Amino acid sequence: MMISRQPVAVFGLLLMLLAGCSSQPVHQGKDASDIQADDQFASHQQPDLINVIAALHDQMGAWKGTPYHWGGTTLKGVDCSGFVWRTLKDRFNIDINRVTTAQLIHMGHKVSEEQLQPGDLVFFRIHHEMHVGFYDTKHHFLHASASRGVMRSSLDNPYWQKVYLEGRRLPGEYGAQISFNYGNNTSEKLADE
Repeated sequence: MMISRQPVAVFGLLLMLLAGCSSQPVHQGKDASDIQADDQFASHQQPDLINVIAALHDQMGAWKGTPYHWGGTTLKGVDCSGFVWRTLKDRFNIDINRVTTAQLIHMGHKVSEEQLQPGDLVFFRIHHEMHVGFYDTKHHFLHASASRGVMRSSLDNPYWQKVYLEGRRLPGEYGAQISFNYGNNTSEKLADE
């Protein structure tokens, strides 16, 4: 008699597990108004980091070496928040108005340095001003440096360690419709804007 109850109990347990999995909410994407903290989504979603990394590297390929220009948003010159804004717009198709670093630091939710993932924003305080970039991989980040333009830097560098402020995660990047460059036409178009 106990032998016949055991398969029923296992079957019941499997049904409960399947029902629990099927009741999880499905993320359908975010629009610009939802870019503010959606902590519940961010804490449960496992993002496809390969696509995020590829999008960041594609953007870097198009923008590397672009000179720093305060308030700039084109390949002729860009500042740190302009580079972040263009990347969100160009690669992650997050259509938001031009934002400043002071606005970006209030978006998404804070993450510890140990929990940074590709696509997270990293903030720094330099001489009472804020600086922002995208966390990449292997403790590096992409940003528009005031002295060297768009580049990749290491968070392990003593200078960046000293001025590091915080990391923030924008849930809209994960699961976004990612765009990539497919030839030189995109770079030429960006330079003309």
